[in-house]
Amino acid sequence: MEKQDKIKILYVDDEINNLTGFKASFRMNYNIMIAVNAIDAMEHLNSNPDIRVIFCDQRMPGKTGVQFFEEIRSRYPKPIRILLTGYTDIDSVIDSINLGNVFRYVKKPWTDADILGAINEANKFYVSNSLLAVKNEELQRAYNELDKFSYSVTHDMRGPLLSILGAIEAAQHMENISEIRDMLMMMKTSVRNLDDFIQSIHDYYNLNRGELEIKQIDFKELVEEQIRIFSFTYLVSDVKFNTSIIQKETFRGDELSIKLILNNLLSNAFKYQKKDNKDKFVDLNILVENGSAIIEVSDNGVGIAENLLGDIFNMFFRANSHEVGSGFGLYNVKVAVTKLNGKITVDSELNKGTCFRVTIQNK
Repeated sequence: MEKQDKIKILYVDDEINNLTGFKASFRMNYNIMIAVNAIDAMEHLNSNPDIRVIFCDQRMPGKTGVQFFEEIRSRYPKPIRILLTGYTDIDSVIDSINLGNVFRYVKKPWTDADILGAINEANKFYVSNSLLAVKNEELQRAYNELDKFSYSVTHDMRGPLLSILGAIEAAQHMENISEIRDMLMMMKTSVRNLDDFIQSIHDYYNLNRGELEIKQIDFKELVEEQIRIFSFTYLVSDVKFNTSIIQKETFRGDELSIKLILNNLLSNAFKYQKKDNKDKFVDLNILVENGSAIIEVSDNGVGIAENLLGDIFNMFFRANSHEVGSGFGLYNVKVAVTKLNGKITVDSELNKGTCFRVTIQNK
């Protein structure tokens, strides 16, 4: 085992012979660091945050082992603390164990078996604590995301519903057919926004709960499906939709995730066009070769400000107010790309257009 791969252990003792004997006995299996006093021990802890176990002699001049462990406990909580002590100090050791300052103690004079057993138990405890800390961080992130998710979902679903209720209230007192039609169009727009939002939530659920289903992908078929989906959109919006598919080899991947990526990127490209532009376009280019699929979706729409590019894949983030969006689309795209072990990049210039580039490896 290489030295950098060995468990790091710090031994603190004011007796040089004890330090030398300890290091000689265990250096083959562990990365042993020694210190003759608390000051030297602190230097090791500052330089080696991955120290897992600390052995310290109880009887040292100026500061006992228990006092040393009490001092470092808050600043260096991760290393497991083991005290080396004789019978005369047993009462103070028990008190320290009960307070949580010491994991366990080893009686002096110690044997190799005593030390090895203590290291084994301490390392198990260290690993368990580390895993628990990681899980707690993940749980806290999930809780924060759920809190934000709950607030945003209720807020964004109520918006369209309140618009519909307001339009109904207004229409009840109207007799002019033209005005009623205007109210109906407002309601229709709100219902579509609500439906888009619900679909985005559904996509979010499928991405985070569903397993990948790897199958052979025909990108020509996927693109033909997207053309059918957006045919009404690009005709009504007067947007030229250009596609190019070059698939040089068989490709395997998760069809649902790839469809979601295509649908969300194209939806944004059509949605965020400049209204007064007479030459609006959306280009979809797919190249499958050398074990990967490269998907590019570009447009000459409103673009994204440079200072916002770092946030566009965050949940509920909206880069502009030209159209009402769910704030889920690009977040879902990022999650899908990540699940496929791919990568996504974006180039955009405000009022010039945007290009997303997704690279997915063949499964």
